[in-house]
Amino acid sequence: MTGLGITAGYHRLWAHRSYNASKPLQYLLANWGAGAVQGSIRWWSRGHRAHHRYTDTKLDPYSAHEGFWWAHVGWMLVKPRGKIGVADISDLTRNPVVRWQHNNYLALLFLNALVIPTVVAGLGWGDWWGGLFYAGAARLVFVHHSTFCVNSLAHWLGETPFDNKHTPKDHFITALVTVGEGYHNFHHQFPMDFRNAIKWYQYDPTKWFIFTMNKLGLASHLQKFPDNEIKKGQYTMKLQMLAQQTDKIQWPKSSNDLPVISWEDFQAEAKERSLVAIHGFIHDVSSFIDDHPGGAHLIKRAIGTDATTAFFGGVYDHSNAAHNLLAMMRVGVLDGGMEVEHLKLQRIASAESIASGLSDAASSASSISVSSILSEVETIEKNPPAFQPGAQVSNPWTLPVPPSEKLRITKSKPELRPGLASRISSMSNMGSPSLTRATSFESQGAA
Repeated sequence: MTGLGITAGYHRLWAHRSYNASKPLQYLLANWGAGAVQGSIRWWSRGHRAHHRYTDTKLDPYSAHEGFWWAHVGWMLVKPRGKIGVADISDLTRNPVVRWQHNNYLALLFLNALVIPTVVAGLGWGDWWGGLFYAGAARLVFVHHSTFCVNSLAHWLGETPFDNKHTPKDHFITALVTVGEGYHNFHHQFPMDFRNAIKWYQYDPTKWFIFTMNKLGLASHLQKFPDNEIKKGQYTMKLQMLAQQTDKIQWPKSSNDLPVISWEDFQAEAKERSLVAIHGFIHDVSSFIDDHPGGAHLIKRAIGTDATTAFFGGVYDHSNAAHNLLAMMRVGVLDGGMEVEHLKLQRIASAESIASGLSDAASSASSISVSSILSEVETIEKNPPAFQPGAQVSNPWTLPVPPSEKLRITKSKPELRPGLASRISSMSNMGSPSLTRATSFESQGAA
């Protein structure tokens, strides 16, 4: 009960105002909290609000950066204590229950910590000394270290599923020894939430107690942080974990880092190397021919050709792993982007017909206008051939992205707000006072 006086009373009700409690419940929790011998509501909540406001800094009264044992008990034993950060407790000063407990704290301490446990055990089953030792002193030791573990163990053991900016962590073991306060990473991100554990199977008896009081009409306005924002925190941390894994993975070369090769040069080079064009990229498949699950003959037959149709389902609809492996074999980009074999044949046929019609004085043509190419593409898109998968009928200037690259996480560079760069430039041209002073200081320093 005295543990709940701290977790449900001192912590979630008064320090974080995560729910409203009726007067009877407030007086009950104030007495239980006094029996935990951890200071008055006002004193305890003031330090805890400073802990949340200045987490892991010198102004944090029990900063985990000062060491495990400092956060556990050292901050209370070492004198003089350092100055802690400012925290607003004006709402507690106005609370009549908080004032009553603060003014009568010593009497309530002895009554709830020692007298009541001893009397209950003595009158109940005649064990006066057992009540004083076990229900009084031993219980105090347990409750003290249970609370202290929130400051130490909960900042040391576990995971950070919502944010890793500070030290608080989530762990089931910490929840067991702290009456449900072990999901501390969640709590530091969403301190106004009456829950410490958001999943039904996570151990949080304090949450269950508050919920029960709400059903009995003794508590109301239970605060819950918006679920969408909680998921954003989880999503962000998952992205960070994936980004760390991304840095350890070898990725294929980007099209910007590869040479652009014409169709004619590709075919000429394919006579010396095992090159295959697939969806706009040229791949060197020399090292994979003998390992191809479908047999070496299929790859050998595709050397020097555009095998886009075959790779995308004409012969076999390859797996994501095959796409990813193929991307690692890139050696060039085909001039014109994604073009399939029958488009090239049409272009060659058209070029030959145009060349045959030209006069002998004109040079032979070897290319077609852009408008004619686009018209061919439009015709193909409207009437895709049976042998070409519909998903691959695409703009001839686009290049494919393997599945792994589509979901690859890349770090973006921060950008200036629109118009800020132009304003900075105009200020420098006008010789603004601030920039002028900065320039003069630099010149003086150089002198």
